[in-house]
Amino acid sequence: MPVSDRYSRLFQSVLFPLWETAVRGRNTPTLIAQLERTQWRSRDEIEALRVGALRRLLDHAYRNVPFYRSRFDALSMTPGDIRSIADLAQLPVLTRDQGIESYTARRSLRGPRPTISKSTGGTTGQPMRFGYDAGSEDFRQAVKLRGWGWAGYRMGAPTLYYWLLPRAPSRAQQLKMRVDRALKRETYIDCTHRSIADMDAVVASIRKTRPETIVTFSQAIADLARHINQGGLRTWETIPVLCSAERLSPADRAEVAEAFGPAVYETYGCREMMLIAAECEAHAGMHSSAENIIVEVIVTDLDGSQRAADPGESGDVVLTDLHNFGMPFIRYAIGDRAILAKEGMCSCGRSLPRIASIEGRVAETLRDGAGANVSGLLFNVLLTPYASQVRQFQAVQHKHGGITLKLVENQNLDEVTRAAIQLRSRDLVPGIDVQALIVDEIPLARSGKRQIVIVEK
Repeated sequence: MPVSDRYSRLFQSVLFPLWETAVRGRNTPTLIAQLERTQWRSRDEIEALRVGALRRLLDHAYRNVPFYRSRFDALSMTPGDIRSIADLAQLPVLTRDQGIESYTARRSLRGPRPTISKSTGGTTGQPMRFGYDAGSEDFRQAVKLRGWGWAGYRMGAPTLYYWLLPRAPSRAQQLKMRVDRALKRETYIDCTHRSIADMDAVVASIRKTRPETIVTFSQAIADLARHINQGGLRTWETIPVLCSAERLSPADRAEVAEAFGPAVYETYGCREMMLIAAECEAHAGMHSSAENIIVEVIVTDLDGSQRAADPGESGDVVLTDLHNFGMPFIRYAIGDRAILAKEGMCSCGRSLPRIASIEGRVAETLRDGAGANVSGLLFNVLLTPYASQVRQFQAVQHKHGGITLKLVENQNLDEVTRAAIQLRSRDLVPGIDVQALIVDEIPLARSGKRQIVIVEK
C-alpha cells in the first residue's frame, strides 16, 4: 500500500476521531457514520427522520425563541399543528431583512445557546449576523465530509484548496493553521489573482503536491482550466474537482473536465448552513443534505400566493436548519433560485432528494490591471468582518476599469474604516483604482434584487 494511502487511513481511523472527540469535544465521527447509513435508507424512512427532527426544532423554538413564539401565536398555531414537511408551508417565510432585524429575538433563551457567531458576505449587498450552537456545527462538518466523499475526497489525502485565503489575525492562529493544514495535507492557493504567472504557479503546485482532490471556486477553476487547456499543460491523470461558491456553467464544466478529467462535482452551500447539496457520482443533480436541512423551492404567483414549485419549475430557495437550536433558521429565504429534480431514485442508489440546478447564483467577474479575471465574490468576503458597520454595498467596475465601491453605512462607519476597506480592495484587485464611497442608498435592479457587482460593458 502506498505511503499516502497508509497515512490517509491512519488519519481517518485514528487521528481525526481522536482530535474531534477528545480534543474538540465534537460528535462529528459518530454523525458521519450515521449519515453514511441513512443515505441508503428508503425515502419514507428518511422522511420520518426529518419529521422527527423538525418537530423537535419547532417545539424548542416555540418554547425558547421569542421570534418564533410570536409567529406561532400570531397564527393561533402551536408546533403540534405541523405534522409533516408539507405542513411547514403554514408558517411564513423568513426574509433576509427580517433575519437582520430579528438578530436578538431569534436567539434561544435557554440551551443550547448560540456559541458560534458569524455573518454572511452579503450577496444582496447587506451582510447579516447569525449564530449557531455546537451541536449544529457537528452536523455541518459531518454532512460536508459525507458530501465531499461522494466526489472521492478522503481526509488526510493531499488536497488543493484553490480558494480565497483568510487572514489570520495573530501569529498564534497562523501557526495553528499551518499545523492543521500540514496534518491534513492541505495546500491553499489564493484564487483571486489569476494572471498567467499566478496560474502557472498553480500548475507547478499541482505537479509538485499531486493532490488527490481539488476544492475550489467554480469560476476560478474554470479560468485555470482554460489556461491549462490552451497551453497544453496537463500532465496528470484525473483529479476530482469540487466546485463551490459560484454556479458552474456547462461550458465551464467542459473546460474543467478537459483539464482535470471527468470527475467534476458541483456543490451548493451558504455561510448560514454550510453544505446544502452536493453532486454524486451519477452527476444527475445534487443530493440535498436532507438529514440536516429541509430545502423548499417555492413559487410566488401573480396574485401573491405562494406554493411549492413543481419538479422542473424554477422558484425561490427556502431553507430550514434542523439542528440549529441556538438561533434557528426556519423557512429562511436565502435569495437564490433553483429547480428541483423529478422525484425518483437516483441511479447511485441514494434516497436523498435532489436539486436539479441552481439558477441564480452567478457572481460577476471583475478584471484587474493586467486584464486577469477576479471573482466578484471577494467583496463578500472582504466586507464580512465589517458587517456591523457596512449595511449594504455594491461594486461597480466602470468601462475605464476603475471600481467604485459603494457603502451604505451604519452609524459607526468612520473614515479610518472606510480608508482601510478601500486599501484592502486595491490589494485584491491589483492595478485597479478602487474608490470606496459612502452613499445613502443602493437602488434595486429591475429583477427586484440588489446587485452587489456591476460590470459596465
